[in-house]
Amino acid sequence: MSTSFYYAISADLQNGAKYMGNLFEKLLSEKQTLLADGATGTNLFALGLQSGDAPELWNVDQPEKIARHYRSFIDAGSDIVLTNTFGGTRFRLKLHKAQDRVAELNIAATKLLKAEIEASGREVVLAGSIGPTGELLPPMGSLEPDDAVAAFAEQANALKQGGADVLWIETMSAREEVEFAVQGASQTGLPIVFTMSLDTNGHSMMGVSAANLMQIYENLEPGVHACGTNCGVGASEVVAVVLNIKSASQAGSDPVIIAKANCGIPEFVDGKIVYNGTPEIMANYAVMARDAGARIVGGCCGTSPAHVAAMRHALDSTPPGNAPTLEDVERVLGEVSDGTKAQAQGQHQVTARSKSRRSRRRQV
Repeated sequence: MSTSFYYAISADLQNGAKYMGNLFEKLLSEKQTLLADGATGTNLFALGLQSGDAPELWNVDQPEKIARHYRSFIDAGSDIVLTNTFGGTRFRLKLHKAQDRVAELNIAATKLLKAEIEASGREVVLAGSIGPTGELLPPMGSLEPDDAVAAFAEQANALKQGGADVLWIETMSAREEVEFAVQGASQTGLPIVFTMSLDTNGHSMMGVSAANLMQIYENLEPGVHACGTNCGVGASEVVAVVLNIKSASQAGSDPVIIAKANCGIPEFVDGKIVYNGTPEIMANYAVMARDAGARIVGGCCGTSPAHVAAMRHALDSTPPGNAPTLEDVERVLGEVSDGTKAQAQGQHQVTARSKSRRSRRRQV
C-alpha cells in the first residue's frame, strides 16, 4: 500500500473531513505508533490450555476464557488485538480432526473479540490472525500452491464474516507461503499485513533476511498495508531487524513496519517454559522499536497484559527520539546475532555506495 494513500487520508482529516473507512486504515492515518497485543498461546496456557491442545477449539468450547484473554489486552491499552485463530486453516485444524470447522471456529473467535471491543467503548482494531499451514512445498513436502491459496482464502473469508478489520498474516518463514497467504486473503478486500520470524542468525528458517523481506513486500501483488517481524529470539534481535528492514527499503518509500518481539528468552522453571523479559525490558523495547522505525509495536511469545501495559505507558510518556544504534540496542536489550549485525553492516555499505554514486553524478 503506497504512502500516498496515507498522506491523502491524513490531508482529508486535517481539512476536517470525517474518515468513514476501515478502522485499521483510520488509526494508521491518525496515530504515528499503534500498540498491538501480546502472546496468545502463553496467556491461554495460563488460563488452563494444555500442551498439544488446539487453542482454536476454545473459541467454541471455552468462549469465556477467550473473551477474558481478549479483554486483558484491551484493558492493557492495545490498539490492535489479534484473534485466537493462528492455527485456523484446514491444514492445521486437520491435526485435531477439525478441518471441516474452519468457518465455525474463525467466526466464533472474531465475534468474541468484536463483542469485547464494543463493550470497552474504545477504538481497537480487530486483527484476524492467520498463521502458516505447517506444510512444505514440493519437493520437500506435498503442499500445492492452489491448495494453499484456497485454504488461506477460506480462513480469511471466515474472519471477514466475523468482523475483522485487517487480516494479520504472521510468523511466516518462506516467501512462497507469504505470497499464497496474501493471494488468499486478498479475496476479501480487507487490508492485509504480514510478518516473518527471522530467528535463525538474522534469517527465517527458510533463509529470508531483512532485505529479502522488504523485497517480498515491495513486489507483492496485490500489495499489503504493512510488513515486519515477529517472534524470533528476543527484543534486541527484533529491534535490530527493524533497523535492517528500514535500511533496506527503497529510497523515498516509507513502509509501515511491524515489530512484535518475544518477551525475552524462554527458560525452563519448575517444568514450565517461562520467558525472562520483564515489563521494564519490554517498555524499553517498545520505545526503541518505535524509534528504529516501527509504526506498529507489540509483543509475541511470553508477553502478558502487564508487559503490554508497561509498553503503553512507555510509548505515551517517552517522546520519539533518534533511531538507536546496534550498540544502543545491545546495551539496553541484550545481544544481537552475528548474522543480523552482518546485514546491518552490508546495508550501511550499500547506502554509502549509493550516496557516493549520487555525489559523483552531481559533480558531472
